[in-house]
Amino acid sequence: MTESSAPLPVVSVCMATWNGAAWVEEQLQSILDQLAPTDEIVVVDDASSDDTCDVVAAVGDPRIRLVTRSDNWGYVRTFEQALGLARGEYLLLADQDDVWLPGRVEAMVAALADADVVASNLTTLGGPVGIQGPYGQQDWRLRARDSHHRLRNVVGILAGAMPYYGCAMGVRRSALTRVLPFPTFLFESHDLWIALYGNVLGRMTHLGRRTVARRLHETNQTPDRPRGLPAVLRSRVLLLRCIADLQRRGALDG
Repeated sequence: MTESSAPLPVVSVCMATWNGAAWVEEQLQSILDQLAPTDEIVVVDDASSDDTCDVVAAVGDPRIRLVTRSDNWGYVRTFEQALGLARGEYLLLADQDDVWLPGRVEAMVAALADADVVASNLTTLGGPVGIQGPYGQQDWRLRARDSHHRLRNVVGILAGAMPYYGCAMGVRRSALTRVLPFPTFLFESHDLWIALYGNVLGRMTHLGRRTVARRLHETNQTPDRPRGLPAVLRSRVLLLRCIADLQRRGALDG
């Protein structure tokens, strides 16, 4: 059977890698254990200088599609490329250094039956059960009952008070017509761009369970400490521009 005649995957996992050789094999295995034989993992490597690509290739599973680049684009554009290459109906984002908890794929796909975007909660790998929030919360998490509070969730995103993590999110293929391409001005927070899409368009659902164990280390792309005021202000302006862009895309698509 040729690739063109093979059945399309139901689930595509979209992973960005960069110098993740120490962790990526464990993450890939935790994902592969939950995928069907026809599903796929699209790994886009952002010009790693270590042997990440060799580690990924050595896993030797035909469900992994490895795309490598010789120049570094940054994680936002790397995830954008992975989403654009995915062929499945349900696209689940994955970081290189986490571990997926059993039942994640089934739960995320079920949640996307009536939504364009799903976001679940996290725990930590070998650390506390809850993720610490920016305002002192010891268990910073999403609640299912808040899924349809569109305005409240958008305000929460602008205030930095909503725990939307890309590694715990998924989207339906139909959402890509508005989600992609990412805005040219988006240099961080692709996860908040997707979360804003889900909330602005009223197509978000929160999955209350924890589906990912996040590995905490010094090179996490998502910081676990508060940022300075200038960085916070730049981020808020960026998010406001994202909302305006989404409104334009929504109007254009009816």
